[in-house]
Amino acid sequence: MNRRVLIVEDEPNIAESLRFLLTHDGFQVSLEKDGAKAVARVDAGETDIVVLDLMLPNRSGFDILRDLRSGSHAELPVLMLTAKGQATDRKTAEELGVSKFMTKPFSNAEVVAAVRDLAGVNE
Repeated sequence: MNRRVLIVEDEPNIAESLRFLLTHDGFQVSLEKDGAKAVARVDAGETDIVVLDLMLPNRSGFDILRDLRSGSHAELPVLMLTAKGQATDRKTAEELGVSKFMTKPFSNAEVVAAVRDLAGVNE
């Protein structure tokens, strides 16, 4: 498959869990907890799909998504994860151009299925 997934998540347990699940499913996975560094990695062409936490230190997932969509990454698939499943957050994410939105807690199967869908991988 060889699809590269960048997980932008500041909670180490969640980040490692997602890395394990997606690596086990055949994705190449890298982790980043800093929003500016995450955008730089995407700009460097190291990413096919972004899994993005909404609540991050220094810069929110909304800020990062806004940067990605206003640059040359308007079509990059982005799955946003949040513990704040409020309707206003979903609406803001959709207005900024998120590809998929998922609230925590989520099942392992849901996350893998969402990333596979964004990658265009059939089950």
